[in-house]
Amino acid sequence: MSRLVSILVALFIALMLLSSSMFVVDQRKYAIVFTLGQLREVISEPGLHFKVPLIQNVVFLDKRILTLDTPDAERFITAEKKNILVDAFVKWRIVDPRLYYVSFGGDEARARDRMSQIIKAALNDEITRHTVRDVISGARGAVMDAVRERVTDEAKEIGVAIVDVRLKRVDYIDQINNSVYERMKAERGRVANELRATGAAEGEKIRADADRQRTVIIAEAFRDAEKIKGEGDAKASQIYAQAFGKNPEFYRFYRSLEAYRASFKSRNDVIVVDPNSEFFKYFRGPGQSK
Repeated sequence: MSRLVSILVALFIALMLLSSSMFVVDQRKYAIVFTLGQLREVISEPGLHFKVPLIQNVVFLDKRILTLDTPDAERFITAEKKNILVDAFVKWRIVDPRLYYVSFGGDEARARDRMSQIIKAALNDEITRHTVRDVISGARGAVMDAVRERVTDEAKEIGVAIVDVRLKRVDYIDQINNSVYERMKAERGRVANELRATGAAEGEKIRADADRQRTVIIAEAFRDAEKIKGEGDAKASQIYAQAFGKNPEFYRFYRSLEAYRASFKSRNDVIVVDPNSEFFKYFRGPGQSK
């Protein structure tokens, strides 16, 4: 019985030693093997590996692309001596685990602090050489490329590769924001006033042209009307002359009736004239009309 227990204990110890001597490297990790505290080997291929228990230990590092996002926007001064706030982020990954571990002892927080310092210095150097317009829109791509190039060179010294650098937000500080908004407001007001003045001038021009055309049209219409009226009067006179020329006595009688109608339009009309005058010639009898 005691022999069986001894076998089981030995088997248990063997299993413990075997399990402690095996480790699995994930495809997303680097494995650094240390022997008595000394860095012995870097394993980048995934799979099952072995180590010497109690003598060797393994530290894992992430080989995926990581993101360094600045917690707060940093203040920088442009070439125009204007203060702006810049918020950036960096995509990076470990490419030399040995150098990375030696540089930071495997502490990712220290690595992020160092990366933040590198990014801040690169941004400061580039932004001080550009205007606000360049940083915001004009040469933003060039600024990011220059920062990426500089950060890439410095990151190689700590075993890190820079995948990308981006500016998330570029903004003025509050004091400058207020002055910019006021300047923009004044500029928009000036443009609006110019547009209103231009519109008013164009409106007056259109109204003057319309009045001129109206005057010309009325004058031409009046001219044509008078011409037509004159032609009509001439034609009527011609017709009258032809019609009444055939019977002069009837013409005189018709004209007298027209004169009576014009003279006695109202019952209250009074006319003082000699009854034997030529005017009342046709009021007398047929035998007395001469």
